Amino acid sequence: MKIGPYKLYSIETSEFALDGGAMFGIIPKPLWEKQAPADDHNRISMVTRSLLLVSDEHKIIVDTGNGTKWREKFKDIYRIELENLNLEKSLIKYGYTPDDITDVFCTHLHFDHVGGNTKVVNEKIEPVFPNATYWIQKENWELANSPSEKDAGSFMSDDWSVLAENGLIRFVDGKESFLPGIEQHLTYGHTTGMMHPIVTDSSQKLIYMADLIPMAAHIPLPWVMAYDIHPVQTVEEKRKILPKIVDEEWIVFFEHDPVFQAAKVQYDGKHYRLKESATISE
Repeated sequence: MKIGPYKLYSIETSEFALDGGAMFGIIPKPLWEKQAPADDHNRISMVTRSLLLVSDEHKIIVDTGNGTKWREKFKDIYRIELENLNLEKSLIKYGYTPDDITDVFCTHLHFDHVGGNTKVVNEKIEPVFPNATYWIQKENWELANSPSEKDAGSFMSDDWSVLAENGLIRFVDGKESFLPGIEQHLTYGHTTGMMHPIVTDSSQKLIYMADLIPMAAHIPLPWVMAYDIHPVQTVEEKRKILPKIVDEEWIVFFEHDPVFQAAKVQYDGKHYRLKESATISE
C-alpha cells in the first residue's frame, strides 16, 4: 500500500496474551469471548503490530512492541512469543534493518508499545535504532516518569532512559505535526497524550489506532479496556472520531489484533462495526 510519499508495511513484532476481562472492561465474557477466545488463564491471543512508513527521505516505524528484554517469569505471565514474529525478522522480510530507521514514532510509553525501543547487549541496555530520532509526546513522558499506582506497572524506564542519555529523544508538544505527510490526533482516555499518526494524501487516510481501538472487536463504542485511565473519555473519543472514519472511509490500523491488520468501518444505525478488512502488506 502507498499513501502520499510513503510505502506502508505491517511489521508484526511479537505474539502475546493479556487478560480478556481487562481488555474488554465492562463487556461480559460471554460476549467478548465470541470475538476473542480465552485460554485457561483467561488470556486472549494478541500481537504487537508496528507500522513502517518508507519514503525517499524517511523510514519511520510507529511503535516497537514488547521488545526482547523480558525475564522468563514475565514472558510466561504475558505469554510473549518472539520465535515466529519479531521486529528484526519482520523488517528483514521487506529488506530493512534497525539501522535503516530514521524515526521512531512512540504513540505512548506503555511497555507493549515501546519495549522494542531498546535491547540488552552484554548486560547493557542499548538503543535498537541507533540512527533514529525517537518522537515522544511531552505529556505522556511526564506521566511515564511519575506514574500513579494504577499506571506504574505499564511503564518501564528501561524502554527510554538510555535514549534520553544519548540525546535520541525529541519531545512533541500537543498536536504539532513533526513528520512530512503525517497528521496527528491526540487522545486522553487510555493514557495522557496518546498520539495517533494519520497518513494522508488526496485520496486516502489511514489512522494508527494504538490503544484507542486496539482490535477490531473494540470498534463498538462501549467496548473499551479496563486498562484505560478514563474509560468514559475513551468512549467519547471514539464517538467523536468514528463518524469521520466512516464518512470519509478512512483505513484504521489495529496494533493488537491477531487476525486483522487494518479495516474500514461501517455504522448500521445503532453500532459501529468492521466493514471490510484491509491488507497493508503481505
